[in-house]
Amino acid sequence: MKTLIAAYSGVLRGERGSPGCPAAGGRGLPGFHGWAGKPQEGFRKGRGVACSAILMYTFCTDCWLIAVLYFTWLAFDWNTPKKGGRRSQWVRNWAVWRYFRDYFPIQLVKTHNLLTTRNYIFGYHPHGIMGLGAFCNFSTEATEVSKKFPGIRPYLATLAGNFRMPVLREYLMSGGICPVNRDTIDYLLSKNGSGNAIIIVVGGAAESLSSMPGKNAVTLRNRKGFVKLALRHGADLVPTYSFGENEVYKQVIFEEGSWGRWVQKKFQKYIGFAPCIFHGRGLFSSDTWGLVPYSKPITTVVGEPITIPKLEHPTQQDIDLYHTMYMEALVNLFNKHKTKFGLPETEVLEVN
Repeated sequence: MKTLIAAYSGVLRGERGSPGCPAAGGRGLPGFHGWAGKPQEGFRKGRGVACSAILMYTFCTDCWLIAVLYFTWLAFDWNTPKKGGRRSQWVRNWAVWRYFRDYFPIQLVKTHNLLTTRNYIFGYHPHGIMGLGAFCNFSTEATEVSKKFPGIRPYLATLAGNFRMPVLREYLMSGGICPVNRDTIDYLLSKNGSGNAIIIVVGGAAESLSSMPGKNAVTLRNRKGFVKLALRHGADLVPTYSFGENEVYKQVIFEEGSWGRWVQKKFQKYIGFAPCIFHGRGLFSSDTWGLVPYSKPITTVVGEPITIPKLEHPTQQDIDLYHTMYMEALVNLFNKHKTKFGLPETEVLEVN
């Protein structure tokens, strides 16, 4: 019963203790966000509530024993997501992910080798509407991430509230998805050996609010929590940019100061994600509107790792120094590869 109460209370309050929420408290890390934008966060919570409702209904059927056994096991397994979960190579290699990859298509570009004796934090940019490149490249094997980076275990970080959802949590863990909170990341970077790579969509929901085709902008200038974490553990920072992530959906952008942006920010603050008006193509025709993303290429380029020293108590000066180095490395990565993926030489990455 305590497990059930915890699950639903976490969902209803938007998991404010998670760093995915700007109003993060508790053990959340300000300026530190995971794969947790507005629409996909709502979709995942919707699926989680549906799974929970089905299980509750099962209690009223002849199959009630299955639900009892699952919730009993869930109580004992509650903290598994904080320890990296249970990834399944079988799930990560499902054929459906290859069809998903080919639809856009999505590809992963490696620029440098990663040492298996080090741990890494990948900063993924931009968020886009759904973060589709992050999902396909790092929580599945559709783009062969494990072959391109042998010995490296990728963990895509998302809001901790998702792991309070029965059944949904099992699927997320099977793909190598983990909660984006301090306990989990501390464990992976200090007690899980080496060769771990945690992928954090640094801009989070705030960045997704300005996502639109033709725009290359990242929310990064005041996001320093992930740099502090890297310094505490001596984990190398890896800038990662996905060309085309903003092209697969169109969104109505509300200007700063408008009532629409005010509503979005209030939702983001108190619920953990912000509503938006966006659309893709229709299911059967590209000439109609729907929720199916447009088939635009997404190319994720993984840059050169920045060697980070281990400092148990980094000063603000240390954090600012490596944060500046990271921003410069991301801009250089963008400039080096932009013309290869259809952008003009004059295109500039906007860092907010």
